[in-house]
Order: sequence, then structure tokens, then C-alpha cells
Amino acid sequence: MEASHRNRAGRVASVLHAHSHATALCDLAEQSDREERTGVRLMKKLVVLTGAGISAESGIRTFRDSDGLWHDHDIMEVASPEGWHRDPELVLDFYNHRRRDLHQATPNAAHLALARAEEMLDVHIITQNIDDLHERAGSTRVLHLHGELKKARSTADPSLIYDIEGTELNWGDQCQLGSQLRPHIVWFGEAVPAMPEAAEIAQSADIFAVVGSSLVVYPAAALVQYVPYGAPIFVVDPKDVAVPSWREITFIRENASTGVPRMLEAIRMLG
Repeated sequence: MEASHRNRAGRVASVLHAHSHATALCDLAEQSDREERTGVRLMKKLVVLTGAGISAESGIRTFRDSDGLWHDHDIMEVASPEGWHRDPELVLDFYNHRRRDLHQATPNAAHLALARAEEMLDVHIITQNIDDLHERAGSTRVLHLHGELKKARSTADPSLIYDIEGTELNWGDQCQLGSQLRPHIVWFGEAVPAMPEAAEIAQSADIFAVVGSSLVVYPAAALVQYVPYGAPIFVVDPKDVAVPSWREITFIRENASTGVPRMLEAIRMLG
């Protein structure tokens, strides 16, 4: 009777194993069929929040470091609506200099690695940076939280946004309504229109990463709180970063150019 029980148990185990294997094959076939129908590969979604640290290695000066841009300028004079109304030509000149600096910069190894990662992951970049180094590196899904240095917008209708030809935006440059153009930048005291979309992207992350951001600027810093519980979180930065203590986080204490490739290798090992 004991032998009979073992035989039955063995048959049940075999059936269960066969069923599990068949289910797995069915799932794979269904996935393959979906991919064939849609032309879209089903990949894990990696959402990356990037800050000034990733572009610093390309020669773009940060704002908050001891030798940063705020060291040379009164923040409220060049990055606030009040400063714009007080002296718009000073503000335009400040961003023209930033645009000339950007023209000389090139994407570094971190930007390039994130662009290449699209071959194995559904990569979405949410950046606090106003440069275009992610796009120039080849990333195809980039959301700019704080605006874009190489764009201008109407002072009469914020929905009228224009690419800037070259590096100059000057007093007298007007939109189609005849109003002065201003830098397409979110200044201090202004709302962050892209924040709801950014939060939605963070909520759908399978994996979340923070690269080169101190997480002290809100509302961008709050994006970590939208990441689903259980989704791995990576932080790439040689400095301390203000992350939630209640989340399990993998720290890679390196600069972005070496830390991002290391992070991507760790993600690949996750399977």
C-alpha cells in the first residue's frame, strides 16, 4: 500500500510538473504571440531619475556644488519669475551662456549606457536636467521635469514652445502672437507641469534608479515614493543621497560614468 501511495504521488508530481511545464510553454507562446502581433517586445520597465551629477562628467556645471552656477549668480535674479520681470535681458544672457556651454558638451559613458540599455529594457528617463545629452546619446523616452535649455516658450501662451536655432535667445524674439519668448525652463516658484506624468511613469516601474540626484529638490525628490513596493531601487552617486529609510535600496557609490554600467550589469543579473 505504501508503494502504491508512492507511485500515485509520483504520478501526481509528474502530472503537476508536466502541467507547470505546459503552462510555462503556454505563457511563453502567448507572450511570443503578443509580441508578434504588436511588434513590441515585453521587457522589464526601468525608470531612471537623473540629476545634475550625470551631466557634470560632460562638463556641465552643477548648480549646488561649491563651484556651481549659484556660486556666481543670485538664484532669484536668473531663475525666478521675479528676476525675469526685473531684468529679462540678464536672464536671457545667463541662459545663452548655459546654451553655449551645452553646445561644447558631449554625452558621457553614463548617457550612452542608458541609451544602449533600451536593447534589453523598457527604459524611461525622467530628468531634472535641462540639457539634451540623453537625447543626443540615443535615449528615446526622456521626460524633462524642469524644462529644456534648447527650447523657448511664449510669455503669452505657455503651450507655444519653439526650438531655439543656435545658442541665442534675445530680447525682441517673439512668438507667433507677438509676445516675447522666454527660456522654456521651470523657474523657482513655478509649477512643474510634467510632474503628474512623471509620477505615473514611476508607479509603473519594475525597477527604479536614481543617478546623480541628491533628492533634495521637490517635487522631483518625491518620485521615489511612487515606486511600487517590491520594485528594486538603485542609487548611483558617490555622495550621500536623501532616500527613504523604509525602502530597501542598492547603493553604487561611484560617479555616473562607471556606476551606471555597473548598475545595468546588476540589473541584468536579476533576470
